[in-house]
Amino acid sequence: MPNRHSPDVVIIGAGVVGAACAYYAARAGLSVTVVDRGPVAGGTTGAGEGNLLVSDKEAGPELDLALLSTRLWRELATELPPETEYEPKGGLVVAPDETTLKALRTFAEGQRAAGVDAREIAPDDLPALEPHLAAGFAGGFHYPQDAQVQPAQAAARLLHASGAATRLGEEVTALLTGPDGTVRGVRTTRGEIAARAVVNAAGTWGGRIAELAGVRLPVLPRRGFVLVTEPLPRLVRHKVYAADYIADVASDSAALQSSAVVEGTPGGPVLIGATRERVGFDRSLSTEALRRLAGQAAALFPVLGEVRALRTYHGFRPYLPDHLPAVGPDPRAPGLFHACGHEGAGIGLAPATGLLLADVLTGARPALDLAPFRPERFGDGTTSHAANGAGA
Repeated sequence: MPNRHSPDVVIIGAGVVGAACAYYAARAGLSVTVVDRGPVAGGTTGAGEGNLLVSDKEAGPELDLALLSTRLWRELATELPPETEYEPKGGLVVAPDETTLKALRTFAEGQRAAGVDAREIAPDDLPALEPHLAAGFAGGFHYPQDAQVQPAQAAARLLHASGAATRLGEEVTALLTGPDGTVRGVRTTRGEIAARAVVNAAGTWGGRIAELAGVRLPVLPRRGFVLVTEPLPRLVRHKVYAADYIADVASDSAALQSSAVVEGTPGGPVLIGATRERVGFDRSLSTEALRRLAGQAAALFPVLGEVRALRTYHGFRPYLPDHLPAVGPDPRAPGLFHACGHEGAGIGLAPATGLLLADVLTGARPALDLAPFRPERFGDGTTSHAANGAGA
């Protein structure tokens, strides 16, 4: 089948990261086509809570990425339609005891040095921030920079604003290569698309796309559940979680971990998420995961103990072993760029990822050092699958 369109860039994945890559690439003057085997936000994005967090990230490359994204999300909030539901509500991390509070202080000190606004809250001042919070906490930290969006809408609105050609329900089956082995497009179930560059923004399937180029990127799925309550008056004002959530995010354990993050939404329901466990792509319902989430949410906000949970949803976060995404060109497969492996932070980190990719694609100097995110950091070996040299 002949090529129907030859853009500058083909982006594989119509989640929020792929949409952000499309938005910033188009803004940089590149023509873009986005391909996804499903709908917009049909993977990890649609199963997320919309968290835009700096509060859970220690000083280092991921926090730098989050702070850049925080600024970019504020800008996007003025450019995208209100359906995106950008809400700079702030976060509140609470400590059950003095030992945990001391650890939070140390954590916050490092964050402040990197540019985070972290404000310690005395126990007597917690009710002013969250009137329905349980009593007995030793204190906490308020993070005004934490925010939220409606994730599926954010992806859809970014993609629309990009003006990119969007081809949904079209699975990528091979990468096309030129005579010198450079990646020069994709083959899909509906034909071929030639391009100067291909961006792998396939989320939990990012490792499969890398394999099509004959390179290794060890993306693993990490399952997570979210509870959704009946619509309520605004009982929860911030994103609220206990300090052990930070340790869960950084953990390498494959076992079920749960530390509730509780937040209200503009529509009324309270979101309670999320669990973490590595069980492959097993989509079965875990009553134990839901039980833990409900219990932890009620421990934070006793009023929720009498509230009905109307539904639950779950998805898979694209997990890389060192908890950093792969962002940038892959020297093992010239012409291939990666923007995946963000785990549960992809919605928050999407704008910075898109901007950095656009910088690299256009030869501009990236706003951040990409070295910590380089795709080849897990080993230079290639897989047994070679890219399909279709002579694009």
